[in-house]
Amino acid sequence: MITPAKPVTPVVDQDELLQIVTFASSQIPAQVQASTERLKVLLDTHAGTYNGLHRIAADYSQSLHVRQQSIIQFKNAALAHWRSRKLLSEDDRKEIRARCLSFLGEADDTIAECNEVIVAKIARLEYPSSWPTLFAEIMPVVESGLVSLANSPNVTMVSTLSLRRGLKVLNSIFKDFSSMKMLTGIKTMSEITDQLRSVVLGYYSQISPMILGINDLSQECAAAFLIVAHLIYKCLVKMAIWIWPRIVKDNKGELADLKEWFLQLFQSSTAQLQALSELRISLVLALRSSPTSDPVSAASIDRLARHVRVFGKFFRRLQQLDPGKFVELPSCNDMVLYYWSKVVQATDEGSPDMIQDSSAAVYPVRFLVQAMVLFKENLARWTPFRKGGPTTETSTDDFWDDPFNTDAPSAALSQQFVEDAVRLLVSRFIPLNPSDLEGWMADPEEWVNEEDKESEQWEYELRPCGERVLMTLAAQYRDYVVPLMDATFKAMIEQPTVDLASVVQKEALYCAIGRCATRLRDVIPFTEWMRHKLVTEARETNPNFPIIKRRIAWLIGKWIGDMCSPATDPTIWEILVHLLRDRGPGSDAVVRLTAANALRECVDTVSFNITIFAPFLPVAVTELMELMSEADTMEMKQRLAKSLNVVIERADKEIIQHAQMIAEGVPALWTAAGEEWLFKAQLLVVVTSLVKSLKEHSSSLLPLVVPLVQESLSPGFAVHLDDDGVNLWLAALRNSTTLQSASVPSLLHLFPLAISLLANNLDLLGKVIFIVESYLFVDAPLVLQNFSLDLMGAVMSAMLGQALQTNQKGILNCVNFMTQLTPSSLWGEAMHRAGFFSHIVKILNDDESSSMILTECVFVMARIALADREMFLRLVSAAGQVGSVQEEKVLEAILDQFWRQFDHMSEPRHRKLVALGIASLVSTGRHEVLERVPHEIFNLWTDVLYEVRESRKHTEDGEDSSLNLYWDIDNVPQSYYADSEETLEYERRKSVYERDPVRTLQLTTSLAGSLREAESACGGAHIFKANYLDKTDPTVLKQLQTELAG
Repeated sequence: MITPAKPVTPVVDQDELLQIVTFASSQIPAQVQASTERLKVLLDTHAGTYNGLHRIAADYSQSLHVRQQSIIQFKNAALAHWRSRKLLSEDDRKEIRARCLSFLGEADDTIAECNEVIVAKIARLEYPSSWPTLFAEIMPVVESGLVSLANSPNVTMVSTLSLRRGLKVLNSIFKDFSSMKMLTGIKTMSEITDQLRSVVLGYYSQISPMILGINDLSQECAAAFLIVAHLIYKCLVKMAIWIWPRIVKDNKGELADLKEWFLQLFQSSTAQLQALSELRISLVLALRSSPTSDPVSAASIDRLARHVRVFGKFFRRLQQLDPGKFVELPSCNDMVLYYWSKVVQATDEGSPDMIQDSSAAVYPVRFLVQAMVLFKENLARWTPFRKGGPTTETSTDDFWDDPFNTDAPSAALSQQFVEDAVRLLVSRFIPLNPSDLEGWMADPEEWVNEEDKESEQWEYELRPCGERVLMTLAAQYRDYVVPLMDATFKAMIEQPTVDLASVVQKEALYCAIGRCATRLRDVIPFTEWMRHKLVTEARETNPNFPIIKRRIAWLIGKWIGDMCSPATDPTIWEILVHLLRDRGPGSDAVVRLTAANALRECVDTVSFNITIFAPFLPVAVTELMELMSEADTMEMKQRLAKSLNVVIERADKEIIQHAQMIAEGVPALWTAAGEEWLFKAQLLVVVTSLVKSLKEHSSSLLPLVVPLVQESLSPGFAVHLDDDGVNLWLAALRNSTTLQSASVPSLLHLFPLAISLLANNLDLLGKVIFIVESYLFVDAPLVLQNFSLDLMGAVMSAMLGQALQTNQKGILNCVNFMTQLTPSSLWGEAMHRAGFFSHIVKILNDDESSSMILTECVFVMARIALADREMFLRLVSAAGQVGSVQEEKVLEAILDQFWRQFDHMSEPRHRKLVALGIASLVSTGRHEVLERVPHEIFNLWTDVLYEVRESRKHTEDGEDSSLNLYWDIDNVPQSYYADSEETLEYERRKSVYERDPVRTLQLTTSLAGSLREAESACGGAHIFKANYLDKTDPTVLKQLQTELAG
């Protein structure tokens, strides 16, 4: 036998490859497209392509654009195929690895940056197994560069090129290995760290004096020193951050060497930070006094600012990873207090331009934000009290003999320190600055949106960060902060507010009060303040007062939303509704939009009382609709819609008289939204809430609801809106009294859509089942008269498809409701023609079927038999004909599962249902059934009779028609109501439950009656006794007779 030859991988033509890359880097679109498509083919099919690209990138005889194109293509594609033996031979990989190191002298930044990524990714795959010499090849380049740097009198950017490239590659390798989570990667990173941590720390110790000795930024050597130092320190940071979580969890002392190295680095870093920070400040001040500025100096000061910031990033990352251990590190608290001292110093300088979002500023914003964040997070670990009593110490020397001892005392700040910090924050960092006010005026909606994204921006902006520091101070030092804030509040509210400066300062105080609301609620007389001061300020027409009015709205929302006061004072609504609608002097869009948000926060509280809010409801709803139509951005429209939705939900029936106005405004908003799906989804939520509030009055909304449901579930819309559309549909059904209405279209017109979704949409199947159930509960006869066959066809499609078992159970439960709500003449034929009954029989015959589905199928059979035994037998006969099986075999399969699944039924009502279903079949006198009476059926009935105790209720006139159900001691399962509480459907479901034959038919009477009917069908009691009763176990028979007689 001849073995077929393996396909040979074609080898790339190097000349063609060069031409392709040349064309790909050209400016001619046709050449670029053709070459790109050809290159994709070569990358996937031809050996040598990747090595060829890498070779072209290293070929200095080629143009720079061609070399750049080559290495970019290599970086993007080669690393994913690096282990492909078809595309890369072992020789190819060796050449590429060797060639990577030749790029350490590359002058072009793009090529060098690509090489950094390439080396790191290859190292991740091949170090140390296939590339054991990686660091032995890189480190000599770095060391020789450092020697040259230290000894050369004329250091330039060019002379340090290889050194900088080598350090960047090293940093990239550390970054990649430190992110590895698999054990092999962790082991490799551990080996690298052991090998290089002391070496790299020595490098930084070597260059540190050089950067601290810089006094002339105009020299190119200064920039070179700073860049090299920065790159070395970044490598140290990567290793230290990787080490930190491991040493804090080392309780056995196995990592003592790592811990010692880490503490050495951390303590030297805290000292280095302070030295570099002071150096940078002095150099910037010197540059500011200089009449001229040169590009080299500007670049150097930028690099120095970046280097200072990397220390802050390092400290912050350690703090994030383990705040408790971080605060215990030696010199940590002194370092954080140094940072805070710079914050204080920045405000003491006087000149406003000292603080700017620029590296050239004396106090860059990003540096101050770092300082505040570190201070804030450490504050959470500091307390003014210890076991030994209160302390007023601010210095933290000698707190950490063992830096990882969790029992070490915490630092504490003096009362004077805390009070000064609070005053500083409220007076200098929390007030709105000119750039804030410019943003307010330029784009009010965007300004409000950004202001409310509180959780996202506080770590990156000065004012939000200052607010969080104040909140933490109030939490940790309440006994100091609260009295100070109270005194400041009392002094401020009596002062006149006439000019912009006083307005801004008052706004800052209001902000501080709102931020510390939960701490101040016992000392600030909020209700009195609101009634006598805020209500007056809210009506002020001063052109500067929008600043205060916006903060008043925010403050009320914050105070009430944080439950510092109940939402029971009409003054709350008077102020907010006035600010919401005021379009006169002293107000603007920011005020109105903030009031809308504050209204939502106040309405959505436990203490909200609709009776108090009702007089303000018309204006609130009208203004929210007006603001939605006026808003320019969809984000703001969406926020306003959320506020309106909360008002609708909490107003409940009070919203009825305003529903039409809301409904009339929705179509225009919907149309204008276009493809802004998030806003459209929110509009659907609003209409859904409106329907739920109107309940039986919601029929007036059908002209709006039906088109919205149809459009949200139409192609192109459904992928974005189907879930919200279905929720609206379900709410409309559950709160409707009829499926037909004078308005066109009606809810009945949507039923074909429900049938389609039931048959074809697996994603929505669970909710669509509830929709079909809701249709049945509203008017099952009308639905089945029009759609019985189509509905059963959809049921079959869902059952035969890939529906989850939970959804299959829901479908079978829906069929149960159908048999309860309508006569068999409306569903019997449809069950047969659609193949549903035959399919259930097939499931019962399948040994692979799950117990849950088999049990549900038994319930369906029992319901059909209980509803109409003759229809049941006709369906059995028809199923036999369809499957070419004898009718007796079909009936036997059904009866087998009645017995087998009985023990899987946990609820008494289900066990009684099965007993009643079997009794209905016994009454037919069919011999297939009666043959099981002496054994299976009597045993099953006996079990149920012992469990299900019940009796007729007695009145003065004798028995009435209802039962005492002693077995029904538990509430109806929550799943039965399917989250329909507080809708009309709840009562409909409850009514069906109460009318269920399982609850209305007395079991003993039903069983005795079925036996009498069976006797009659057999030809008399003596024949029935001889054929069946005499075969029964005497004990079982006696028990059964006793139960039935009792």
